[in-house]
Amino acid sequence: MLPPPLLRRAEQLTCELAEIEQALADPDLHTQPDRMRELGQRHAVLQAAATTYRSYRQATEDAEVARDLSEADPGFAAEAEVLEAEAQRLAGRLRSALLPRDPDDARPVLLEIKAGEGGDESALFAADLLRMYQRYADRQGWRLEVIDQDVTALGGITTATVAVRARVGTDPDRSPGARLKYEGGVHRVQRVPVTESSGRIHTSAAGVLVLPEATEVDNVAIDPTDVRIDVYRSSGPGGQSVNTTDSAVRITHLPTGTVVSCQNEKSQLQNREQAMRILRARLLARAREEAAAQASAERRSQVRSVDRSERVRTYNFPENRISDHRVGYKAYNLDHVLAGDLDAVVDALVADDVERSLAALEAAGGRR
Repeated sequence: MLPPPLLRRAEQLTCELAEIEQALADPDLHTQPDRMRELGQRHAVLQAAATTYRSYRQATEDAEVARDLSEADPGFAAEAEVLEAEAQRLAGRLRSALLPRDPDDARPVLLEIKAGEGGDESALFAADLLRMYQRYADRQGWRLEVIDQDVTALGGITTATVAVRARVGTDPDRSPGARLKYEGGVHRVQRVPVTESSGRIHTSAAGVLVLPEATEVDNVAIDPTDVRIDVYRSSGPGGQSVNTTDSAVRITHLPTGTVVSCQNEKSQLQNREQAMRILRARLLARAREEAAAQASAERRSQVRSVDRSERVRTYNFPENRISDHRVGYKAYNLDHVLAGDLDAVVDALVADDVERSLAALEAAGGRR
């Protein structure tokens, strides 16, 4: 059964649910769509936990009554065992539901993919990763938008930024933020490159960075005097606007030195808007890192440099093997993973995260 710290946590969430329901009943909330959406998403999470908690308490109380009655009537013993088994099942569900929810789970995310060591082969692998995430998004019913990408002559990408958001009504546990946050890090590939004539296996790498997208409720203010905007001609294979107009935009945030470039759109205005979108997400992540040491540690664990030694996952083509080094996950279905079947890999990372979080929560006595 659940230890007292987790029971106290369940009571805290029940109280928070009541407060949110009161806030949702405020007529003025309809003038604040972002706030209403945020409260609605939190309500959905808490309601699931509260429902499970009520069922757990009912099953526990009924099992105790049946066990007491079995002393006078042995016929109740079998019923007590069934009720205790149900209470145990609900306790397992409740343990996960009681974990402090990452507030970024319900957000749309920006996924940045960058080629690293390995030249053309690294760029081709980065393109493979982008296609993998596109296919995974399709399987999940998410909307994926390519904000910017720099395509090489061989069809690889040196860098790409995409936005991923869930459709209305998506289970918070199946949202892009909840699933893709584990993708941050250096991804290593081992295979014979198309550019290799002797058939030797090469190792190269690409980096993935996952950022929650900033919304109006975050109030990420950017002073126009703090940015320098440069325009230049787009580059890359094909396209009517390539190398003909100054449509590409580079924005430098002077106080932090953050630089964002965008050339995917045909107009300078569209590229500027997309670059500002990326800049707001990066500044939001930076502000959180500075505000919380834990958040900073998590960000540092993603991509510090696209170096093979900092790998989180290896894609071995000759063996059709996928390995995630953070949790020791290994499977021989790389072709399926690249086709978008990422759930088993992500599930292993989620399970490890849940166990670590539960241990920390119980050690803290439920006070999180």
